[in-house]
Amino acid sequence: MKHSLNRFMVILVALLLLVSVNGFAQEARTGTNAASELLIPVGARYIGMGGAPLAVVGGIDAVYYNPAGLAFSDKTAYGMVSQMNYIADINVTYAAASVNFEGFGSLAFAIKSLNIGEIDITTVDSPDGTGATFSPQFLTVGLTYAKALSDRVYVGTTANLVSESMDRVKASGLAFDFGVQYRGVGQIEGLSLGLAVKNIGKSMQFGGSGLIRQTTINGVDRATSPTEIVAQADELPTSFEIGLNYTLKVDDKSSVDVSTLYEEQSFQSDITKFGIEYSFDKMAFLRAGYSISPDATDLNGDNAYNYGLTLGAGLQYNINNVDVRLDYAFRQVEFFDSNNVFSLVFGF
Repeated sequence: MKHSLNRFMVILVALLLLVSVNGFAQEARTGTNAASELLIPVGARYIGMGGAPLAVVGGIDAVYYNPAGLAFSDKTAYGMVSQMNYIADINVTYAAASVNFEGFGSLAFAIKSLNIGEIDITTVDSPDGTGATFSPQFLTVGLTYAKALSDRVYVGTTANLVSESMDRVKASGLAFDFGVQYRGVGQIEGLSLGLAVKNIGKSMQFGGSGLIRQTTINGVDRATSPTEIVAQADELPTSFEIGLNYTLKVDDKSSVDVSTLYEEQSFQSDITKFGIEYSFDKMAFLRAGYSISPDATDLNGDNAYNYGLTLGAGLQYNINNVDVRLDYAFRQVEFFDSNNVFSLVFGF
């Protein structure tokens, strides 16, 4: 009876995920979505694998990639900090913490902040700058819950509060992720399936005093008066992801994870990702990944996808029953400087 219920839950969640993304836009709308920071990956381990391990990501790393994996944890509690030098001199700082409660499930709290630096303020009258500057504030705060339905089936969800502030305008929104993992698909040990739908929520719209202009209404006998410009509401970058992973035991100390993922997005062309990780004695790790998007083209018909090769490495050591893992990842970027990512994870 229990196994039948688990199979039913997996099928139900999968159907809900498929229905929720039905009707994705068919025409390209690249660059018109809100909250693009939701798409910035975090954590050097899985960036090093090209972001492909949707089916096996576990512990605190799973919060971004697939919330269901949070319930697959070796430790009672985790802490994580990560730093990435992103494109255009933007720095991305990420921190997360999680706790597993027996019988209830796992909870995690995460925060991601973008440091964009100072930008010159320009106006209609001073297009070259007023001499003043402002610092945009982009912040995402998330709460994740995950639970193991059995020793093979895991489900989870994340609620992300997004806040964006630029000079005198700001916007906020709420985005939800849902995920499921099924380990041992078809009774094949080492074969795992992952499904996730991400960034579901209402559109975001900017407002504030920065949208107020002095205007004159034609045909009306009145002086110039302040008028607020109504900004367009933009949709969140909803995506659907499905991934497979196979874990191959090389010997008693070594294993290899091979992952692949297909991602369908509402605001850019579909992406296929591949990743591999070699683990020695759960202490030393080597990683590589690659992602492609053949349909992402510019006006000249050339491929315009920014990313490709990823490489990574990690070391893990147990200190007084605390697992400490240091990870590094390199991500190739086509039109900007490549990304370098560092992460530190603690398991208690």
